[in-house]
Amino acid sequence: MTARTSTPHLGAPPMAAPAGGRLSIVVLGLSLSSSWGNGHATTWRALLKALAGRGHDILFLERDRPWYAEHRDLPTPDFCTLRLYDEVEDLAVHAGAIAGADLVIVGSFVPDGIAVGRFVQEQASGLTAFYDIDTPVTLARLEREAGEYVSADLIPGFDLYLSFTGGPTLERLMRDFGAPAARALYCSVDEKVYRPLDAAARGATTYDLGYLGTYSADRQPTLEALLIEPARRRPDLSFVVAGPLYPPDLAWPANVARIDHLPPDRHPAFYNACRFTLNVTRADMIRAGHSPSVRLFEAAACGTPIVSDIWAGLDTLFRPGREILLAQGTEDVLAALDLTEEARRRLGAAGRGRILESHTAAHRAAELERHVAEAGEARRHGRVRAAAGRAAPDTQDRGIAP
Repeated sequence: MTARTSTPHLGAPPMAAPAGGRLSIVVLGLSLSSSWGNGHATTWRALLKALAGRGHDILFLERDRPWYAEHRDLPTPDFCTLRLYDEVEDLAVHAGAIAGADLVIVGSFVPDGIAVGRFVQEQASGLTAFYDIDTPVTLARLEREAGEYVSADLIPGFDLYLSFTGGPTLERLMRDFGAPAARALYCSVDEKVYRPLDAAARGATTYDLGYLGTYSADRQPTLEALLIEPARRRPDLSFVVAGPLYPPDLAWPANVARIDHLPPDRHPAFYNACRFTLNVTRADMIRAGHSPSVRLFEAAACGTPIVSDIWAGLDTLFRPGREILLAQGTEDVLAALDLTEEARRRLGAAGRGRILESHTAAHRAAELERHVAEAGEARRHGRVRAAAGRAAPDTQDRGIAP
């Protein structure tokens, strides 16, 4: 049995605890230490940093996987304790922390996540939550009874089902899968990190349109229509695609630059180097709707205007035409690229304004606190009702009106 400490806890900033008091939180997530080939790490980093800043104490347990071990860009976070473990059995070392925590969160795509979830539900005495950063994928797998990181029988055992997908999906999680409380907890952004940069900070190379995202076969046709075809038609403009796992035999136009991987600390400079950035959504997220990518919030926070594909719920996050541009095809992208500089700057400023108003990590941390308080009240109420139900037969047996 092995368990390794990656970093000591250096403490949260001395800020007042929220009204509900300081929480001890244990998180079992896919990765905090490495953002390589996954969007989970940046989500966890922003949220946990904000929670620490609000006075909460956090332990993050990460399965030590070779893929992430070789590409760790945050081996020593200063906002939480990070511990690595090798196998599910190694979590026994942390059973005390899990049992004593006010809140234990299990994330989606955790290796052997079903076993991890069962262990947490067996050990935890406080609230438990499943944070689904991949809700449409999860639902598709549950329909096929092919869950790898959560199963249908586990879902009712979590006090909270936190979901990257909002809208009608939340009702479905409660109705069809028995989640006691399904709540949207979208991704977010640290606006102090993702912000407009001056020319020296963003670098000398600039692009007219950029896209940041790992290769996905179902996204590729949209990327073809909304970036590659515009690049073919406008050889006078410059384009860039950043992200790993693209097939080596893909043919890129000469004016499309490729960057294999960008660690999070280079994301702000990347967005600032682009006159516009493209958002492309996976097919299952489009079907579900209400599934924003963290890239939307990151780019907007940098003041970079976004051109996005279209899906239900996007207009609840940004105002189309004023804070974001929507594109059905190549012509829409070309029209966006021809906007005046004044219009472009106005669009970017409005997008950043929306982030500061609604989508920072501090907003998400506050939302999580509210969800936790609600779930805690529901659990207390349930226990009171259960206790009353147990007492009723006794009072009746004694001839006392209940």
